[in-house]
Amino acid sequence: MIAPAAKPLRVVLLGPPASGKGTQGRRLAASLGLGYLSTGALLREQMEMETDLGKQAEPILARGEYLPDDLMCPILADWLARQSGGWVLDGFPRSLPQAVFLDDWLARHGLKLDAAVSLEVPFDQLLARIQNRVECPECRWSGQRDQLTSGGKCPVCGSSAGPRADDSEENFRSRHAEFVNLTQPVIGHYRQAGLLSSCDATAPESEVAARLLQLFPVRPA
Repeated sequence: MIAPAAKPLRVVLLGPPASGKGTQGRRLAASLGLGYLSTGALLREQMEMETDLGKQAEPILARGEYLPDDLMCPILADWLARQSGGWVLDGFPRSLPQAVFLDDWLARHGLKLDAAVSLEVPFDQLLARIQNRVECPECRWSGQRDQLTSGGKCPVCGSSAGPRADDSEENFRSRHAEFVNLTQPVIGHYRQAGLLSSCDATAPESEVAARLLQLFPVRPA
């Protein structure tokens, strides 16, 4: 169990592609009353809006690669500076330099990270999830095809949902290799710092959400 921390909590959610970071990150943030940021959803939104950032990100993400640190770190610094409370980060840090950047940013602002949680799912299950994953372009809900309502509608906002453009098997394999090469060292970084907890994320969504909440002791308001 993660030791009690003074409010507000600041949590990093780690895991390979399709491990459920988006789904569980939103649920955890809502349950703990925290802000939530998905860097993947943020970047896809920027691409759809055809911003300068989106134009830079699109060819990189299309190859199944992570955005360079010099692009991602300023994005996160801007978002973090606008937060007045705690948060859950999904998709950052994805490399050791990004983890060091986050450590330094928090230290400069007199803050600290309370926890890093790693979602654990075997490769074969991740691949199966990718083949059935869908996302809503309106509210950015992400889940499995069997969670859609009648007519392929998002269960949250009712808009039409469908596969993500970057969810080909080839792209997934590339992103998973990037995770192993770049993000596994981040997991080691937080383990060495005594901040890491692991969570078996192979169970149904509600069970994983309950396991994550069990990591955080109930604290008085």
